[in-house]
Amino acid sequence: MNKKFLSASILSANFSILGKEIKNVLKSGVDMIHFDVMDNHYVPNLTFGPMVLDSIKKLNFSAPIDVHIMAKPVDDLILKFAKCGATFITIHPESTKHLNRTLDIIKENGCKVGLAINPASSTKILDYVIEKLDLILIMSVDPGFSNQKFILNTFKKIHKVKKKINLIKKKIYISVDGGIKICHIQPLLKLGVDILVIGSYIFNNNNYKYIIKKIKNKMNFL
Repeated sequence: MNKKFLSASILSANFSILGKEIKNVLKSGVDMIHFDVMDNHYVPNLTFGPMVLDSIKKLNFSAPIDVHIMAKPVDDLILKFAKCGATFITIHPESTKHLNRTLDIIKENGCKVGLAINPASSTKILDYVIEKLDLILIMSVDPGFSNQKFILNTFKKIHKVKKKINLIKKKIYISVDGGIKICHIQPLLKLGVDILVIGSYIFNNNNYKYIIKKIKNKMNFL
């Protein structure tokens, strides 16, 4: 059985005590940290830069960090986030004119390569770059804001992506991000999702240990 991972999206955390928030969710059982980078250009919001990641890494935890870059242009940011200690760097195909080259930059700088697919975007782009990928992030909300409702068409998209991965017989993580609640967990994992990115459902709860245990119990049904 392949391990399934819970990734905490710190976009929903309390920024005034961000280091403490990260320590608390990791101590409570989260497996990964999801780090959303928004530029108020590619998406209508502004969040974290490389200096924030550099500060977070000084907390000295071993959990992987997926830096999800929703920004354009993206190549220079890849270099900066790789230098600051990202584990995965996930980009959107619309953020670059030369996708193959940009994915190569991620790999050449020592990070795992991720590609994000928006709710209204086709999965056909994967046919041209899937061999380069370590992770495919399927957006279950439109990128740019927290606290959005899960888009049910995501299930159909996951099925298509899983078929493409099976054809090439390479280990590629499927991650889903946006609006995930308890009722979505088992259907997502049954379709072959490896990583659940959850933000507001965790951070809007006063007891992280309780809510993360509740999520993990649902994840362990397989």
